[in-house]
Amino acid sequence: MQEHTPADSGAKTWSERFSEPVSDLVKRYTASVFFDQRLARHDILGSLAHARMLARQGIIGADDLRASEDGMARVLAEVDAGTFVWNLDDEDVHLNIEKRLTALIGDAGKRLHTGRSRNDQVATDIRLWLRDEIDGIVGLIGDFQRAILDLAGKHAATPMPGFTHLQVAQPVTFGHHMMAYFEMTQRDKERFLDARKRLNRLPLGAAALAGTAYVIDRESVAAELGFDGVCGNSLDAVSDRDFAIEFTAAAALLMTHLSRLSEELILWMNPRFGFINLPDRYCTGSSIMPQKKNPDVPELVRGKTGRVNGHLMALLTLMKSQPLAYNKDNQEDKEPLFDTVDTVVDTLRIYADMLSGLNAKDDGVRPENMRRALAEGFATATDLADYLVKKGLPFRDAHGIVARAVKAAEQRGCDLPQLSLDELREFSPVIEADVHAVLTVEGSLASRAHTGGTAPEQVRAAIARARVLLK
Repeated sequence: MQEHTPADSGAKTWSERFSEPVSDLVKRYTASVFFDQRLARHDILGSLAHARMLARQGIIGADDLRASEDGMARVLAEVDAGTFVWNLDDEDVHLNIEKRLTALIGDAGKRLHTGRSRNDQVATDIRLWLRDEIDGIVGLIGDFQRAILDLAGKHAATPMPGFTHLQVAQPVTFGHHMMAYFEMTQRDKERFLDARKRLNRLPLGAAALAGTAYVIDRESVAAELGFDGVCGNSLDAVSDRDFAIEFTAAAALLMTHLSRLSEELILWMNPRFGFINLPDRYCTGSSIMPQKKNPDVPELVRGKTGRVNGHLMALLTLMKSQPLAYNKDNQEDKEPLFDTVDTVVDTLRIYADMLSGLNAKDDGVRPENMRRALAEGFATATDLADYLVKKGLPFRDAHGIVARAVKAAEQRGCDLPQLSLDELREFSPVIEADVHAVLTVEGSLASRAHTGGTAPEQVRAAIARARVLLK
């Protein structure tokens, strides 16, 4: 970032009230310009809408409006080109832009701040910026979900163990397992969109805290900037950061879901599982152990989840004891919010690409290892219990019979389907020759043919419904 000290930089907006200048240490401690520069475009958009309203209301003249529009176009061009010179003495994005505008157009630039405060200005800028970021994040969630659907569609009938307590429980398909993450992220998408509704109210016009004595038209500014309405109370408008907390809470849940998937990918990469083989470009080696292939990307996602969770706690703590209205504490809302957005955006981008790479890799998914694992945990035991119930036994009796059969199979070193009909009939005379069809993995999967079940046709139906949602 460029930084300079112009000749008039000591002339702060409030300087005549004070008998000594702010120390350099305090300048650096209180300045936000090092990180709030990213609000520049939205600050300019908000300022232009405010200027047009002032002109419509006769508060500034048409010449001043034209000068402001021309000057802001030059400022925006400098920001976009990276040639805008940010000055620490002007402390934040708002004053930097205002000072530059005034240098370009003179007194017309000084009139732009009529009827507003930096309190309602920054609250507007953050909402404008975060609204755009939410729209982008919702799109990235869609990209992630499409990668999920492609992977699930390819493996809608690929059997794997379903786990509870990380122990083999019942057969599911890999496609069904992956579709669970579609459901999670669909809820995440809904949360972001729901938070956007409450965010999309205009604070501008609240001024410092009490509104303004000028006859302004807040509703026209809201309409121009795409807000659904205006904030209804001036005190709340400048001090509210619920929208930042709500967004970060939604982000923390999204990251939690991605962290759960990361944990599974890490486990599945382990040779003891061997269910998947991530593409090399998402892994690293070891500086000392040449055989290693470490799943660094999922591990970092798991770690960055704690980072976003920490930002949520930081924002909650920031707001918990603030009296109305605006306080300087609120400057600390930006860095956690900015970093949360950056983390979520980067994570979604890399995850969508990583899953697409997994799907495209010939040995990305290893069905033979998944099937081998199914043979190690008596995965069809529940199917045998259900079979006995259908033969007329109470479920609790069937549960006990199967438990004894499992114990016997364990002692014999085999799985339930490997027991002969005579051996199975030792546990219940109602067992007949059709039992072995029930004990197969395919039979188990096929039997769960209801909405939300793991039968391959139901997985494909779920994928079809999901694709409609993404259109």
